Amino acid sequence: MRIDQQEFIVSDTTYVIRSAKNIDAKELSEIRLQIDGETENLDREKGEAFIDIQGFEELIKTDTENKKNLFLVAVIHDKIVGFSRCEGNRLKRFAHKVEFGVCILKDYWGYGIGKNLLKESIAWADSNGIKKITLNVLETNEKAINLYENFGFKTEGILKNDKLLSDKEYYNTIVMGRFNG
Repeated sequence: MRIDQQEFIVSDTTYVIRSAKNIDAKELSEIRLQIDGETENLDREKGEAFIDIQGFEELIKTDTENKKNLFLVAVIHDKIVGFSRCEGNRLKRFAHKVEFGVCILKDYWGYGIGKNLLKESIAWADSNGIKKITLNVLETNEKAINLYENFGFKTEGILKNDKLLSDKEYYNTIVMGRFNG
């Protein structure tokens, strides 16, 4: 599905949030790889589960055509600096919900990009009859957890010792959800 483009100004920086387009595929493949190497907050190591240009073209096409999916990009000066996806499920018992995920280049943390991608995703979900948004977040990512809580997400569970990070320690994943019913 698509949304109307939105413009934001934070700390004298203007950025746009819009639906992903087919022409974004190459850049998305590149920045996803870069983001995976910049933080341990995500599920992947750099290069794992690599998505090439064709893979992103297929994701964008699927997400554009499916009314239960949303693929957004954040753009500064014609450069994609982050993206988010809401992915629904075709099974009737899960058709009321989507799973949210977000990635932002580290150089652009602190500009409210993640917050605004989330806000636009929630607005889209609420206006399209989606009752629940779920997400997973690493227990040490307190800034993200606080953001999600401020938008009405609640902790629904904890996956104990779920991720092994570079310090050779195990960390919990927090499962969060927002229900609008």
